[in-house]
Amino acid sequence: MPDISTKPYMLRAIYEWCTDSGFTPYLAVKVDAATTVPMEYVKKGEIVLNISFGATSGLKMDNDAVRFNARFGGVSREIYVPVQNVLAIYANENGQGMAFEVSSTAAESPVAPVADAPVAPAPALSAVPSAAAAKSTPELSLIPDDNDEPPKKGGRPTLTVIK
Repeated sequence: MPDISTKPYMLRAIYEWCTDSGFTPYLAVKVDAATTVPMEYVKKGEIVLNISFGATSGLKMDNDAVRFNARFGGVSREIYVPVQNVLAIYANENGQGMAFEVSSTAAESPVAPVADAPVAPAPALSAVPSAAAAKSTPELSLIPDDNDEPPKKGGRPTLTVIK
């Protein structure tokens, strides 16, 4: 019987600790062909995702993957992260959490062939449609940018009387 990884259990435990403590859980992920994330937010092959209750919809943390829907630039995206690709889970407010060594990602792992099973083509890395048209900052927290300027306001507000 193969050894069962403790990693998915630790991910769920740290997530629960973060939410019980009122902290915002963040997930650092190594991006490869097996992950489904918005590629325009990937930096140096990694992405950091806010996986709090308010930032996600339908969060499911299985033994094999973390799945949820989240909004990036006002556009809902489906996110899929193999547990094997998770680099860390931590509380954004204090940095406490757990880091993991990722020696091989899910896309690099050899899959044992099943007898008489059809062989599917290997998944390819592809870009998710850009949300450049939205031009708003993503609602999901990502790796902080060097841009510390507050958003610019559109001008003086006006009142319109409608009869």
